[in-house]
This record gives sequence, structure tokens and C-alpha cells, in this order.
Amino acid sequence: MNRVERVALHRLAVPLTAPYKLSFGPVTRFDTILVEAQDGDGRIGLGEATLLTGYTDETIDGAWESMQRLAAGMPGLPPERCVEHLAGVVETAPFAATGLTTAMEMLRSSPWLRVDEPTRVPLLGLVNGSEPEELETEVGRLLDQGFLTLKVKVGFDADQDARRVRLIQRIVAGRCRLRLDANQGYDRERGCAFAAALDPGGIELFEQPCAAGDWDGAQAVAAVSAVPMMLDESIYGMADIERAARLGAARFIKLKLMKMGSLESLAKGIRRIRELGMEPVLGNGVACEIGCWMEACVARTLITNAGEMNGFLKPAARLLAEPLSFADGAMALAAGYAPRLDPRAVAACAVASAAFH
Repeated sequence: MNRVERVALHRLAVPLTAPYKLSFGPVTRFDTILVEAQDGDGRIGLGEATLLTGYTDETIDGAWESMQRLAAGMPGLPPERCVEHLAGVVETAPFAATGLTTAMEMLRSSPWLRVDEPTRVPLLGLVNGSEPEELETEVGRLLDQGFLTLKVKVGFDADQDARRVRLIQRIVAGRCRLRLDANQGYDRERGCAFAAALDPGGIELFEQPCAAGDWDGAQAVAAVSAVPMMLDESIYGMADIERAARLGAARFIKLKLMKMGSLESLAKGIRRIRELGMEPVLGNGVACEIGCWMEACVARTLITNAGEMNGFLKPAARLLAEPLSFADGAMALAAGYAPRLDPRAVAACAVASAAFH
């Protein structure tokens, strides 16, 4: 039986080309931990945990400590045993557990990661601007790049957000779909008022208006919203998917690999969303290339709408020897593609590293 020989962890601060504007503050870098595992046959498995303060209760410092502790016990064990052990950590530290587990899944040649033929995974583009002329230019550029779905961040000031959304709708003029994302920025009253007053023209969905734990707020907004609602931060596993369906709190559910613990759990979650009469959306806008690649591999067979795994487009540097390819609004995966880290690029962003044999 093949065993894990080495696990290396790389803690990185990955600068972004431009601030990523969210309701709880701008993001200027990704705080990322990359996992690089090797087995006795020389195969390499990669994983990623990117922590965003305000999105998850996990912190980069806490994840770094827990991942070192967990990784230290992995060499000498079969990857299957490592996966079984990590399953017990998912509930309390899903991002940390997912980074290590997916490296083991890649070592085991997970069928989800095998790309047998060239594949295009459509992505959504991000609208950052606020002024009319700036928005005209930005929307035009995104459409020229081939994006057919654009994301608009709201959740700052409900009145100003509404005016900006109406302006973007006029600029888009039906040429693409819009997703609105409040990132928990509204309370129940403001969320209801904003959602009820929307002109539904061209808007695909409205995402996470209220705090992750405010299920009453989510249910109330969904009841009055002029457009379908999606939950993201509220969803960490199967129980949350079931709860959203039971409450009628959303018609769309967004999953992210880093919250689900493994590729297998992610696929099960997507299938369960459909069984319950809702539509799955997949992807992480705050992730580097490993996480985005893995999500795209799952999306190519299980997702029918624009993927949100566009985080890899935001950093100023790429971390892979053969970077992910983007063209015509989609991630383009070549047949047989498997990522390899670029040691120099990783070292340039490194904050700390650790290796266990």
C-alpha cells in the first residue's frame, strides 16, 4: 500500500492587482496556505486553504497552527487513512481540513481531477466601479473578454447600492446576466427593502443579504425579493442545505470547496441541492489557482451556470509553473492538465514554510 512520504506547507501573502471591494472591507491580498504532498511513487498532491477574515470564523494564524499539527502525523500513512482522520476536523476547521484532504485526494488520483479532453468552464466577471463613466468602461471591457454573467457587490449602503445597480442595468442593456452579492451587509429591514424594490430585468439572483446565522432574515428577504435569492455564507454543509430548502430561504445555493471538506463532499452537496429543488452555484472568488482549478474540474460535469471560481484572476502573481488559462470568459483546461507549483513564485509570496517527512 502506497504511503505519504512528505507534506510541505507554504503560508503565503499573495498581493492582488486591485483591491477586492466587499461590504466588510477591501481585500488587498490573499492569506493562503498551500499543501504539497508526495507519496512513495513520487506522485504530487496539492491543496489550498485561503482564509478571509469576515467570511469564516477560521483565521490564517489558527489554520497555520492546526495544519502543521495535522500534517505532522500524515507521513507514513496511506492517503486513505489521512482522509479518514481529517473528516473529523471538517466541522470545526473546514478550510484547514479541505486544504489537506484535497491534497490526499489528488494523490489518490481522484476522478474529479482527471481532465480527459479540453474543457471550458464559463466564469463570471466582477464589476468594481462606481461612477457612470468608470462603469461604462469596465462593463464594456468585461463583455469584450467574453463574460456572460457579471457580479455586482452591494451591501454597503442600500440606497446607493440600488442606484448603482439600476445604472449597471442600463449600461448592460440585456447583454449579460447580473448577480448581486451583499456579503451579509444588510440587516433584515434593509435587505427586504433593497430586494423588494429591485427591477428584475437581467438579474439572475441576489446573494446573502443578511448575516450567515440570520436564517429568519434570509427567509424574510426571500419572501419579498423581486429576484431569486442565493445563500453562500450560511452554507457549510449538508445540514445547512437541508435547512435552506425547508425554510424556503433560497432558490440558489452556492458551495465552495474550502467549506465542504473534500471533493467528494462537494459533489454530494451539489447533487443534494438539486434533489431538493434548488440550483447549485459553485466557486470561490477568494482563492488561488489550486482551489479554483479543483472547483472548475467539478463544475465541468455538475454545474450549468457561470462559475465563481475566478479568484485566480485577481492576484498579481501566478503560483503555478503552467498557470491556469483564461480565454473568452472561461477557464480553459487542457487534456491531461495537472498543476505544478512554481517554487520561485511561491517563495516570492512566502511568509513561512514547514515540511514533515
